[in-house]
Amino acid sequence: MANSYAFELNVLKCQGLYRSMSRIEGSQGARVVLDGKEVLLLCSNNYLGLVDHPALKEAAIKAVEKYGVGTGASRLVSGTMALHEQLEEQIATFKGTERAMLFNSGYAANTGVIPALAQKGDILFSDKLNHASIVDGCLLSRARMVRYPHNDMAFLRRCLENSRGEGRRIIIADGVFSMDGDLAKLAELVSLKKEFGALLMVDDAHGTGVLGLTGRGTAEYFGLSAEIDITMGTLGKALGGFGAFIASTNEIVDYLVNRARSFIFSTSLPPAVLAAASAAIEIVDSREGAELRQRLAENSLYLRTALSSAGFDTLGSDTQIVPVFVGEAHRTMEFSRALLEEGIFVQGIRPPTVPVGSSRLRCTLMATHRLADLQQVVAAICRTRDRLGILPETTGAGQESGPRNEAL
Repeated sequence: MANSYAFELNVLKCQGLYRSMSRIEGSQGARVVLDGKEVLLLCSNNYLGLVDHPALKEAAIKAVEKYGVGTGASRLVSGTMALHEQLEEQIATFKGTERAMLFNSGYAANTGVIPALAQKGDILFSDKLNHASIVDGCLLSRARMVRYPHNDMAFLRRCLENSRGEGRRIIIADGVFSMDGDLAKLAELVSLKKEFGALLMVDDAHGTGVLGLTGRGTAEYFGLSAEIDITMGTLGKALGGFGAFIASTNEIVDYLVNRARSFIFSTSLPPAVLAAASAAIEIVDSREGAELRQRLAENSLYLRTALSSAGFDTLGSDTQIVPVFVGEAHRTMEFSRALLEEGIFVQGIRPPTVPVGSSRLRCTLMATHRLADLQQVVAAICRTRDRLGILPETTGAGQESGPRNEAL
């Protein structure tokens, strides 16, 4: 049995799909020390640079001093504290919903919420580029899953028309697609859910804190905040901490408290995490937050424009996630390693995260990157491409794949 794993590991290495971890020392700023070497960090989801913000650190320290380091149990046993309830109220106000509910991660949220809301006899309509946690949640539910081509609203309409008379129907889409950086067609999704009496769930992990005039996320960006039935968001990306939440109605949250297994059977988030998240939302809501979003938007636009002008395909990205299409997995990882030698830490994304033949570098911007940093990135990418002889290739933006994740 042990030998079979060794064989499979060797196959992964031969295919350019073997993964290993690199150690970062210190906090996740624009520059970090990676395996003893200072590099420019271009693969963190710390979009607003809040990971080491003094207000978050101070809030976390005070919470530990007052409440300790853990909660001791799940929320339905003895693990609910005032901090949980206060943060949930704050998130509900932030998202403009009746209620909010905390989960221990985005993965735990999606794999808990979806199976709770949909059972055998129901139908789930999931964009083919949705995150792996959504796909896994659909599979766990035992409901019928229909995966529609990425942002293909005509196809989704036909699927909904053909499902009349069946059980509950739930449409699920990422707000920002994590490997391509493009946006869901939210207005059309809202129109379809109304026409066919479906629920609409949006995973806004990469939009919360970033998009919209006040950072409320993808729905605010499109002016549709009141039209989303269930929003999932994370505390561990733009908000700089850890954990996730669902924002919805009183009825749905009450139902999830009683049915979502990843909530019921998990020890609750610790005090430091809760306090830091609360402080992060306050920053997002402040003038400082607005300035950070503006800087992030400017950085993102600069990198997308500069790379496109240099002949790279950025796969239709509209956001702070800027992919650089390469194509073949081995070449992508060679590109990534060569950039690291130049002091640029950007990950290569390969199957099964993306389809065979569509591997890419995934650049993620932070508000704390300077223009000089991004100029260095563009120059290094162009120089490395020329040195390796990697010709600019193109593929259709939003090319479809199997289950999406961030395991690179």
